[in-house]
Amino acid sequence: MFSRIARRYDLMNGLMTFGMHHAWRRVAARQTIPSPPGPALDLATGTGDLAFELRRVHPHRVVVGADFSLGMLEVAREKVKRAAAPGRVRLAAADALGLPFADRAFACVTSAFLLRNLADLEQGLREMKRVTRPGGRVVALEITQSTLPGFTPLFRFYFHHVVPRVGQLVGGDREAYTYLPQSVDRFVTPAELSRLMEKVGLRGVTYRRLGMGTVTVHTGIA
Repeated sequence: MFSRIARRYDLMNGLMTFGMHHAWRRVAARQTIPSPPGPALDLATGTGDLAFELRRVHPHRVVVGADFSLGMLEVAREKVKRAAAPGRVRLAAADALGLPFADRAFACVTSAFLLRNLADLEQGLREMKRVTRPGGRVVALEITQSTLPGFTPLFRFYFHHVVPRVGQLVGGDREAYTYLPQSVDRFVTPAELSRLMEKVGLRGVTYRRLGMGTVTVHTGIA
């Protein structure tokens, strides 16, 4: 499904979020600043937007963008070729539930809109913790259900009815953009995700809501 929508993914992200997704990724990337020296990993990198934000925040780090979708990686690869310093962003095909990297291989690990798609959320978090060096940051940006009085019903209408129609018209795939709000409905709350992060061994877990509560940045220390 993600490979099907790869060519229109960036356009749809911009339309759905009114361009705010870049600012959210910048917030997530900056959460990794206190991490120790070493390379950075962006999981479910998609077309590479968060990987490039990491590159801007950490110009001296190598950033690895990993994804399960080969279609997404192909678009990301085209972006890397156009980048000023292409060698600083490298791409890899990888399954987030069984990462092909050694323990403590990365100074920090990020993801944007990955966790709600995992078949085993706890295992995915354990893998993120496993490949992060002690003191490194694990940061996850996720869509969450808004709890803001008055705004919540408006957001649900937009997310469940407008977004799928736009997905059909612009992205050519109504199914993918119907799955999106359904996956958010099934996902854990920020408080529940924080407890899971602590369960897998992450310390100092915090979260910050953005976008009127529709997205949340979670941070833990390995």
